[in-house]
Amino acid sequence: MITIIDYNAGNVQSVIFALKRLGVEAVLTNDIETIQKAEKVIFPGVGEASTTMNYLRELGLDKVIPNLTQPVLGICLGMQLLCDYSEEGDTKCLGVFPQKVVKFEPKLKVPHVGWNTIFDLRKPVFNQELEKEYVYFVHSFYAELSEFTTAKTDYIQPFSAALQKDNFHAVQFHPEKSGTVGERIIQNFLEI
Repeated sequence: MITIIDYNAGNVQSVIFALKRLGVEAVLTNDIETIQKAEKVIFPGVGEASTTMNYLRELGLDKVIPNLTQPVLGICLGMQLLCDYSEEGDTKCLGVFPQKVVKFEPKLKVPHVGWNTIFDLRKPVFNQELEKEYVYFVHSFYAELSEFTTAKTDYIQPFSAALQKDNFHAVQFHPEKSGTVGERIIQNFLEI
């Protein structure tokens, strides 16, 4: 069973539709037991970090998510919340990835909205056929490059397009809105 964590994230329907296109049915829930028993968990997100973390705390999910042992895929805000800290709202996050999420300097248009290539890819979610492919981004904050970076992109400066640590995989872009490339990335996660 694939579970999508329901926590008022804005891109949930897009994720459900992307999974259906791949022939996969998912359960949308914030029930702790259902999430813990899932084969794989998707942690989507569109929203603001501090408000979202408050909501996760109210549901008790702030204690559950970092302790999941099955494969987890964080998307956009979901990726940022898996980090230690976000400058957005001066927010203590879930701490899976020991790094900060910082705001873009406004040298170019912020938020970063549009298609960018991903490069310097590492398995298991990425394979070499995805090198330099375009994916869709919408965000004003980003995770800096680190030892956990499994894909990079460049907007204003290079940053982490994806992170991975143990069973946690996360992408800053929206694979559910990135066409066939995004579908391949989701499929690679589902095959872990």
